[in-house]
Amino acid sequence: MLPDKEIIELYQQRKESAIEETRIKYSRYIFTIAFNVLSTKEDAEECENDTYFTVWNLIPPQVPLNFKIFLGRITKNKALDMYRKAHAEKRGAGMEVLLSELTEACPSAEEEADAIMLAKQISAFLRTLPEEKRIMFVKRYWYGMKVKDIAREMNISESKVSTTLHRVRADLKIELESEGIAI
Repeated sequence: MLPDKEIIELYQQRKESAIEETRIKYSRYIFTIAFNVLSTKEDAEECENDTYFTVWNLIPPQVPLNFKIFLGRITKNKALDMYRKAHAEKRGAGMEVLLSELTEACPSAEEEADAIMLAKQISAFLRTLPEEKRIMFVKRYWYGMKVKDIAREMNISESKVSTTLHRVRADLKIELESEGIAI
């Protein structure tokens, strides 16, 4: 497997092998993020392919500082768009619940600079948490895992996961408000 820097160079040189190298190194990562949002293999595979196409169109001119996070963000956004389109008439549980949970604690960041500042503050907050809480938060809000799957994976009860996430969101809201971010 090539290092990320070399894969990015392939994109900048417009070599199609960049997509294959990305697929070799990150296919499982991308598919997992997409599947956790979309819940079907076919939709996750389509999202994965859309991610490769988007990356091809973004590099150049963009040069990501962290390629893995860049891929994850693109994948999550693509998956959420697909989910919203598929469920436009069926508002209810699933990803809508996940998004509404996080919206309670975090404002929407419309400007890129605001989004970067918000991401830095959330990252700093997460670094203050005990490892177990941080892992739960990332699994839920980055990977889009269901509470029952987090509980099973971490060998704890679903109620503990739900309660912990609720408290972490409340603490995050307080932290962001103390930093002057209006919720």
